[in-house]
Amino acid sequence: MSAKPSLTLQRRLNAAPAKVFRAWTEAAQLMNWMHPGDSDVTRAELDARVDGRFTIVYRKPDGREIEAGGQYLEVVPDAKLVFTWAWRSNPEQESLVTVLLRPDGNGTLLTLTHEQFVDEETRDLHQSGWSGGLDSLERYFA
Repeated sequence: MSAKPSLTLQRRLNAAPAKVFRAWTEAAQLMNWMHPGDSDVTRAELDARVDGRFTIVYRKPDGREIEAGGQYLEVVPDAKLVFTWAWRSNPEQESLVTVLLRPDGNGTLLTLTHEQFVDEETRDLHQSGWSGGLDSLERYFA
């Protein structure tokens, strides 16, 4: 049996790990920076604690809304988030996201790993989305 597809992306951000962590765990901040593929977040509910849940609603450029959600499995303040990820339209295709934050001079090295994709096409779509979202996060801290 072959391993399920995964992806790993890195960014160096001009902010301390504590600031980056808050950008991921405070709904108001997440709504300001997460813009994958020119989508906007119209609603974010984040309960960033072990067993807490989150919901993020995106509005695509064509006006459609899509919703993702999941559960936090590990929360290490200023250092690590691990959470499940599934689209409301495909809840059976749950995957796993790990966000690691490491101090890097006066900034942060962020490593995002998204694992357990159902297929390579789904991985590639998420790689594009996460790349756009992390580009927005970089601009947020520029």
